[in-house]
Amino acid sequence: MTVRTVPTTPFPDQKPGTSGLRKKVPVFRQPGYVENFLQAIFDSVEGRKGATLVVGGDGRFLNREVVQTTLRIAAANGFSRILVGRGGLLSTPAASCVIRKHGAIGGVVLSASHNPGGPEGDFGIKFNTANGGPAPESVTEAIFARTQSLTAYRIVEADDLDLDRLGEVRLGDATVTVIDPVADYAALMETLIDFPRVAALFASGFRMRFDAMSAVTGPYAREILERRLGAPAGTVVNAEPLPDFGGHHPDPNPVHAHDLMALMTGPDAPDFGAASDGDGDRNMIVARNLFVTPSDSLAILAAHAHVAPGYAGGLAGVARSMPTSRAVDRVASKLGIPAYETPTGWKFFGNLLDAGRITLCGEESAGTGSNHVREKDGLWAVLLWLNVLAATGRPAAEIVREHWRRFGRDVYARHDYEEVDAAAAEGLMEALRGSLAALPGRSFGPLNVEAADDFAYTDPVDGSVTRRQGVRILFREDARVVFRLSGTGTVGATLRVYLERFEPDPARHDAPVAEVLAPVVAAAEAIAGIAARTGRHEPSVIT
Repeated sequence: MTVRTVPTTPFPDQKPGTSGLRKKVPVFRQPGYVENFLQAIFDSVEGRKGATLVVGGDGRFLNREVVQTTLRIAAANGFSRILVGRGGLLSTPAASCVIRKHGAIGGVVLSASHNPGGPEGDFGIKFNTANGGPAPESVTEAIFARTQSLTAYRIVEADDLDLDRLGEVRLGDATVTVIDPVADYAALMETLIDFPRVAALFASGFRMRFDAMSAVTGPYAREILERRLGAPAGTVVNAEPLPDFGGHHPDPNPVHAHDLMALMTGPDAPDFGAASDGDGDRNMIVARNLFVTPSDSLAILAAHAHVAPGYAGGLAGVARSMPTSRAVDRVASKLGIPAYETPTGWKFFGNLLDAGRITLCGEESAGTGSNHVREKDGLWAVLLWLNVLAATGRPAAEIVREHWRRFGRDVYARHDYEEVDAAAAEGLMEALRGSLAALPGRSFGPLNVEAADDFAYTDPVDGSVTRRQGVRILFREDARVVFRLSGTGTVGATLRVYLERFEPDPARHDAPVAEVLAPVVAAAEAIAGIAARTGRHEPSVIT
């Protein structure tokens, strides 16, 4: 096997976003496109000679081919040990786990998360650093700069490796080890969750449904829920990872996980429902006849985490992304621990976790996590919920409503306007920024603007400043609206509008969300002019 240096020219569109480089599959299939980006990543990794690298992905279309290319380019660039999940699979939280456990310098994670897959679907490549978390902006900026000056990439000439057989094989000067993608992750879960107690819950007749959405979490959920915890066979559905996710849109929310929602609101609903997304880092929690918002889920887990062995000593602090509801802030206040508000993007939690300032963190976009890895972790969140259910002996819906009675309810929704003309979306955001100074003191229906800003974050650990992270409108009536553009789409722009209103009165806790938020929705339209600027009179998705 020889190392070949292949002349190349830069692609102008390889700037990573908050979750790496995401494009449509046909873009990645351009000759040299994958190779260039991988070479730029490895050129930006200091100390790679003789180091360990982790490689794996969510199994979507193109995953196997890009895994093979990654192995050959990594071997040509001096890595001495490369760990790859069997079949090219590693959930995103499992990749973080493996990086941390094996002392790797980092990992190449192939995923477009919750975006659709298939030949015309989405694909993504991101680099996670030695702490197991997504590369910080300083690294992604260096990667992009390198993509623009690249003149050649290096690759080992070799046949494809057998990714379905566990064990070691030489590839150039590197040793490639095909590992069980589930083993290290499952072992970590057993240190955090009270497996005997949860197993006893299942043995008592407790029923749940876990929808893996034909994505990467299926093998993990089957091994842990059905084999190790004793849940009945068939508890996990859509368990086989498929390149097109079986036609599913692998985003765990009430719209795309409609079969689970129908089951949980039907006459024979099991005791508990859950789902995960394309790469396993997101979760959806459903009680009987009640969808638990990710914001509420984070708050409830923070209030009850002490029942699980991994968190019995209490929490150092909590953090949430700015658009996430303030429910967890109220829990932190009662517990007397710090609560941090960060920009959207899991990498912003990394410094807080590494510094020991927080134990739990989460985002409204169905991501919840803790200090056990440096990614959000869908199955972990489900297991922690099961631990809470087992410890309290109470139904999930009762736990949610008791939480609202104790802390009040932050009624919350997100309106997504997908594939909006990018120029129109940018124009809307710029107009909002230009209006901020004039908004305080104005009234919109029953709501009165108290403050308005463009959120900027100063990292309390390293002092770095991140600006222009979303426009916040705060009302005196303990309500909020947040506007921001998402960085996870691949076509046009996605405008996200986050709507929140605090309701302290238990008599109002079961009022329809749309009714409670109607004044906030009206204020958001009046302030931003969404319909006039985008031509959209209704959101694409409401979650």
